[in-house]
Parts: sequence; C-alpha cells; structure tokens
Amino acid sequence: MLFQVTEIEFDFTDDVFPDEALPVEEQELIIAETCNTIWEADDEDDLVEEITCATGWCIKSIDYRHILNTH
Repeated sequence: MLFQVTEIEFDFTDDVFPDEALPVEEQELIIAETCNTIWEADDEDDLVEEITCATGWCIKSIDYRHILNTH
C-alpha cells in the first residue's frame, strides 16, 4: 500500500548526547522530506518502521492517508 504522511512528530532527543539538540532547521527538513515522500508499506506498523529506518529517528505521532493505486 502507498501512504502519504500528512503530519508527523519525531522524538528528536538524543539519549547519548542529551545536551546536543538537533538544530531546528534540520528537524524541519526531516519532517518536510518525510511528508513529501510517498511511502510503500504493508500497514501502519510497517510505515512507522520504514520511516524510522529511513530517518534514524523514532516517531512520537503520525497522521497519514492512503494513496489509491489507479492502475
């Protein structure tokens, strides 16, 4: 199935270096790239796993829509 993320919140905290926050500009870039990508996944759990693997950040919350295949 194809998914488009409409809203997402990542956990940008770093457990190893808690005083070194990811710059806001980089956070916004990761969010924008995630929302601008059409993701292929089996279900919501797989979607979360795909995004986590691609970005390297855990997801706190996610909203998405299914993209219908018109073929």
